[in-house]
Amino acid sequence: MKKKVSNKIVFFVPEKVHLLDLCGPAQVFYEAENAGAPLEVVFAGFNSLEGVKSSAGLAFNNLLDIENLKLTANDYVFIPGSENVVQIINSNKTFLNLIKRWNSEKVNICSICVGVFWLASLGLVDGKKSTTHWRYLDLLERKHPNTIIQKNNLFVIEQNLYMSAGVSSGIDLSLYIIEKLYGYNLTLKVSKEIVYYFRRAGDDPQISTFLKYRNHIDNSVHKIQDYIIKNINKKITLDDMAIEVNMSKRNLSRKFKKTTDITVGKYIEMVRLERINHLLSNGLKMEQVAIESGLKSTNQVRNLIKKYSQNLSI
Repeated sequence: MKKKVSNKIVFFVPEKVHLLDLCGPAQVFYEAENAGAPLEVVFAGFNSLEGVKSSAGLAFNNLLDIENLKLTANDYVFIPGSENVVQIINSNKTFLNLIKRWNSEKVNICSICVGVFWLASLGLVDGKKSTTHWRYLDLLERKHPNTIIQKNNLFVIEQNLYMSAGVSSGIDLSLYIIEKLYGYNLTLKVSKEIVYYFRRAGDDPQISTFLKYRNHIDNSVHKIQDYIIKNINKKITLDDMAIEVNMSKRNLSRKFKKTTDITVGKYIEMVRLERINHLLSNGLKMEQVAIESGLKSTNQVRNLIKKYSQNLSI
């Protein structure tokens, strides 16, 4: 029986592609697909007899013909960075026309590193925020002065355009998209599988508490964090967590603080706070928010919001 696919994730493979720009995000979506996400990962480009050679010399063969792909607004096209990107763009009007068509059809287009130059050459980021690898920020500014360059952001989003600074930030962007499409729990599962817990995102968008404080490799602490997230709509006690990881309460508290640099109590509050923010933004009434976030009353919700008021905009 054929799997139902909700999202197609397309990786364009240009000549002289940078391997990590391509393979880092691809691994994220591969793991998400293995974890049950209804997506399909495909690699496409313009085939040649010799294959498409990467900047490191590795060649890619048997790519899907990118001109024949049928994409919708549910799909994502990744454009990784490559060597000599300006020359490649100037010699490939076919792909530029494809980008223009996809953009008009609201297909999600994601650039990694200097992949943003494809978007900029079509004027798609004029008057909009953009970013690229730090080494090419000045070049982007000189060639495309009408874009608003974000020099301190690892990725930025403008409607259906997603732009990352390159290399490992392509993984950050991919995790953000996984979270947006399939939720926190699957994102955590993928992050754990690739040993990449801290989704760094600069100022836009903000870092999710569900992924923050997980840039460590202590499996028992990850297990505690997973337990908290899974049971955030219930009362969570130190006794229950200690039983979960077969550890004394004192040792659990000490180890959690040493590993994450915050107390387990504060972590629970911050996860609850993000849960509250999510529920309120989706229009739930305060009474329901209290139940869904594991609190006894609307007063407790308001007190938690007040305590961390700088972290909420409601």
